[in-house]
Amino acid sequence: MAKETKVILTSTVVDLGHKGDVVAVKPGYARNFLIPQGLAFAWSKGAASQIESLQRARRAKSMATRDDAIAAKGAIDGQTVEISAKVSESGKLFGGISTEAIAQALRPMADVDPRTISVETIKTTGEFPATVALHPEISASFTVKVTADK
Repeated sequence: MAKETKVILTSTVVDLGHKGDVVAVKPGYARNFLIPQGLAFAWSKGAASQIESLQRARRAKSMATRDDAIAAKGAIDGQTVEISAKVSESGKLFGGISTEAIAQALRPMADVDPRTISVETIKTTGEFPATVALHPEISASFTVKVTADK
């Protein structure tokens, strides 16, 4: 059995690659997740033209969005985002803070995709460092402050 199989990504997958990249993954990951979700298709020799067109489109889009990403980085970098949540008497949250909630809190500064936010699991009140990937080469760091709901 093959140890790795090549696939072409049709959209950006966190910690794997960007749209148009050729990546080697385990066959089960490709067969059971990437391909059924529409995130990738199987690599073949004839797919070289498809890869090139996807990469051309990505480069054109990245040139247009790079300026937007730089502006968003200026707005987000070093900021503190405050989120209030229901807390038990011991200081633990009922549930946790999702990346969707963090993206919603960042919305006044910049519109970000929740899948691009990296933060540790938040289950208590306090301050947590976080980063958001705005562009393949540009990311911004900020702090998530979780307070008790009053």
